[in-house]
Amino acid sequence: MRIKRSLHAKKKRREKFLKAAKGYRGAISRRYKLAKQHYYRARWYAFVGRKIKKRDYRSLWITRINIAARQHGLKYNQLIHGLKLANVQVNRKMLAELAVNDPNAFVEYVKIAKEQLEKQIVGAH
Repeated sequence: MRIKRSLHAKKKRREKFLKAAKGYRGAISRRYKLAKQHYYRARWYAFVGRKIKKRDYRSLWITRINIAARQHGLKYNQLIHGLKLANVQVNRKMLAELAVNDPNAFVEYVKIAKEQLEKQIVGAH
Protein backbone atom coordinates (compact mmCIF):
# COMPACT_ATOMS: atom_id res chain seq x y z
CA MET A 1 0.00 0.00 0.00
CA ARG A 2 1.46 3.36 -0.97
CA ILE A 3 1.59 6.33 1.32
CA LYS A 4 -0.12 9.53 0.23
CA ARG A 5 1.52 12.72 1.51
CA SER A 6 -1.09 15.31 0.62
CA LEU A 7 -2.07 15.93 4.23
CA HIS A 8 1.52 16.46 5.38
CA ALA A 9 2.40 18.59 2.35
CA LYS A 10 -0.61 20.82 2.99
CA LYS A 11 0.26 21.07 6.66
CA LYS A 12 3.84 22.17 5.88
CA ARG A 13 2.62 24.74 3.36
CA ARG A 14 0.14 26.16 5.85
CA GLU A 15 2.75 26.25 8.60
CA LYS A 16 5.01 28.33 6.36
CA PHE A 17 2.40 31.07 5.93
CA LEU A 18 1.26 31.00 9.57
CA LYS A 19 4.85 31.25 10.76
CA ALA A 20 5.45 34.25 8.47
CA ALA A 21 2.21 35.89 9.71
CA LYS A 22 3.22 35.56 13.36
CA GLY A 23 2.70 38.88 15.10
CA TYR A 24 0.01 40.10 12.70
CA ARG A 25 -3.10 41.48 14.42
CA GLY A 26 -6.21 39.44 15.13
CA ALA A 27 -7.24 36.40 13.14
CA ILE A 28 -4.65 37.11 10.45
CA SER A 29 -1.97 35.38 12.48
CA ARG A 30 -4.17 32.30 13.08
CA ARG A 31 -6.25 31.72 9.95
CA TYR A 32 -4.49 30.24 6.94
CA LYS A 33 -6.41 32.04 4.20
CA LEU A 34 -6.04 35.46 5.80
CA ALA A 35 -2.42 34.80 6.71
CA LYS A 36 -1.63 33.87 3.11
CA GLN A 37 -3.30 37.00 1.70
CA HIS A 38 -1.54 39.30 4.13
CA TYR A 39 1.78 37.52 3.62
CA TYR A 40 1.68 38.24 -0.12
CA ARG A 41 0.54 41.80 0.45
CA ALA A 42 3.33 42.41 2.97
CA ARG A 43 5.93 40.98 0.58
CA TRP A 44 4.66 43.26 -2.18
CA TYR A 45 4.85 46.36 0.03
CA ALA A 46 8.35 45.36 1.13
CA PHE A 47 9.40 45.12 -2.53
CA VAL A 48 7.85 48.45 -3.46
CA GLY A 49 9.21 50.07 -0.28
CA ARG A 50 12.77 49.24 -1.27
CA LYS A 51 12.27 51.18 -4.51
CA ILE A 52 10.60 54.12 -2.76
CA LYS A 53 13.44 54.31 -0.25
CA LYS A 54 15.92 54.90 -3.08
CA ARG A 55 13.72 57.70 -4.45
CA ASP A 56 13.36 59.32 -1.04
CA TYR A 57 17.09 59.32 -0.39
CA ARG A 58 17.90 60.84 -3.77
CA SER A 59 15.33 63.57 -3.10
CA LEU A 60 16.90 64.25 0.31
CA TRP A 61 20.39 64.49 -1.19
CA ILE A 62 19.20 66.91 -3.87
CA THR A 63 17.51 69.10 -1.25
CA ARG A 64 20.67 69.21 0.88
CA ILE A 65 22.87 70.04 -2.12
CA ASN A 66 20.47 72.76 -3.26
CA ILE A 67 20.42 74.44 0.17
CA ALA A 68 24.22 74.38 0.40
CA ALA A 69 24.67 75.56 -3.21
CA ARG A 70 22.29 78.51 -2.73
CA GLN A 71 24.33 79.65 0.27
CA HIS A 72 27.22 80.10 -2.18
CA GLY A 73 25.22 81.81 -4.94
CA LEU A 74 24.38 78.88 -7.20
CA LYS A 75 21.23 76.89 -7.82
CA TYR A 76 21.29 73.10 -7.69
CA ASN A 77 20.99 72.66 -11.45
CA GLN A 78 23.74 75.22 -12.11
CA LEU A 79 26.07 73.40 -9.72
CA ILE A 80 25.43 70.02 -11.33
CA HIS A 81 25.78 71.49 -14.84
CA GLY A 82 29.06 73.22 -13.92
CA LEU A 83 30.48 70.00 -12.45
CA LYS A 84 29.48 68.10 -15.59
CA LEU A 85 31.23 70.67 -17.78
CA ALA A 86 34.35 70.28 -15.62
CA ASN A 87 34.15 66.46 -15.95
CA VAL A 88 33.94 66.11 -12.18
CA GLN A 89 32.39 62.75 -11.44
CA VAL A 90 30.96 62.93 -7.96
CA ASN A 91 27.57 61.51 -7.13
CA ARG A 92 24.76 63.27 -5.31
CA LYS A 93 25.15 61.15 -2.20
CA MET A 94 28.76 62.26 -1.76
CA LEU A 95 27.96 65.90 -2.58
CA ALA A 96 25.20 65.90 0.06
CA GLU A 97 27.57 64.29 2.56
CA LEU A 98 30.17 67.00 1.90
CA ALA A 99 27.55 69.75 2.10
CA VAL A 100 26.54 68.60 5.57
CA ASN A 101 29.80 67.36 7.11
CA ASP A 102 32.62 69.13 5.23
CA PRO A 103 31.47 72.55 3.96
CA ASN A 104 35.03 73.57 2.99
CA ALA A 105 35.34 70.71 0.52
CA PHE A 106 31.88 71.52 -0.83
CA VAL A 107 32.97 75.13 -1.45
CA GLU A 108 35.78 73.80 -3.67
CA TYR A 109 33.23 71.98 -5.82
CA VAL A 110 31.15 75.17 -6.01
CA LYS A 111 34.23 77.13 -7.16
CA ILE A 112 34.94 74.54 -9.87
CA ALA A 113 31.34 74.73 -11.08
CA LYS A 114 31.35 78.55 -11.09
CA GLU A 115 34.58 78.66 -13.12
CA GLN A 116 33.16 76.30 -15.73
CA LEU A 117 29.89 78.21 -15.98
CA GLU A 118 31.79 81.50 -16.46
CA LYS A 119 33.93 79.90 -19.18
CA GLN A 120 30.81 78.71 -20.93
CA ILE A 121 29.23 82.17 -20.80
CA VAL A 122 32.43 83.86 -22.11
CA GLY A 123 32.77 81.23 -24.86
CA ALA A 124 29.17 81.75 -25.99
CA HIS A 125 29.69 85.49 -26.60
